Amino acid sequence: MGKGKKLAVFDLDGTLFDTKDVNFRAYSMAIRECGYQADIDYKYYCDFCNGNNYKTFLPVLIPEITPEGMQAIHDAKKRLYASYLKYAVKNESLFSLIESIRGEYAIALVTTASEKNVDDILKEFRAAEKFDIIITQEDVINCKPAPECFLLAMERAGVMAENTIIFEDSETGLEAAKASGANYVRVYGYN
Repeated sequence: MGKGKKLAVFDLDGTLFDTKDVNFRAYSMAIRECGYQADIDYKYYCDFCNGNNYKTFLPVLIPEITPEGMQAIHDAKKRLYASYLKYAVKNESLFSLIESIRGEYAIALVTTASEKNVDDILKEFRAAEKFDIIITQEDVINCKPAPECFLLAMERAGVMAENTIIFEDSETGLEAAKASGANYVRVYGYN
């Protein structure tokens, strides 16, 4: 994909798809399944949890949680996620944009979501073939707001930051996009 090529990078949650209801329902059920009594307020979840790594928000929701407890909830959430995909809303405008720039741009999906949940939603919406590069939480050590995920996409595409544009919705994602040195656009309406 050489240095002359351009790269367009798209976040998943809140950008390509509105998944707040999917994630909220899956995490709520996972927390109950794992025996915790914490009730998650929907607005709080949407404002402070959705789009962030579970290691960031689960200790706030469940102060007594252990690392093993967080992992158990996350594993249960990944398993439950597909059963709530009927609540996801596809950002048709961005998918149209992807189609219109294909050929001029390499297309990457970069997310803090798990590989399993990315596979689940892309399969549900028959969208996996839209992306030349897919980077999930398992591909990086430091999740957003660190720019590692975006830098990895640029490296895999062989594209410099000045030839990259990132589409993001969250403050955390925008912070990572800015730190990567790429151009970026904030997406509204899907989070």
